[in-house]
Amino acid sequence: QVQLVESGGGLVQAGGSLRLSCAVSGRTSSTYAMGWFRQAPGKEREFVAAISRGGGSTYYADSVKGRFTISRDNAKNMVYLEMNSLSLEDTAVYYCGADNRATRDYAADRARASSYWGQGTQVTVSS
Repeated sequence: QVQLVESGGGLVQAGGSLRLSCAVSGRTSSTYAMGWFRQAPGKEREFVAAISRGGGSTYYADSVKGRFTISRDNAKNMVYLEMNSLSLEDTAVYYCGADNRATRDYAADRARASSYWGQGTQVTVSS
């Protein structure tokens, strides 16, 4: 069983930055493709970013490309999401996910499924 715990969310002004962290326990994080997803009130969960097991491949939603960066430190069993130039539209609960599939398939999954989920961390962007 894998446990994922997100941290780093909070309130930030538009144009600001936040760094989310996801601590992985239970199994070595390098076993899994890792991803970040988000869900805004009244909206479906959407894919944000994914990273391959070794960190060599990354995938981003068009809406965050160039502003967000996903990274991982397998030695520390941590995954990160660096978010810059935040806008009101980025307000959501952000979830860390871990998955057994190939990273490309994980990122492309329209069902936005994941083998494991964290509990989420709130990110609120104010004007």
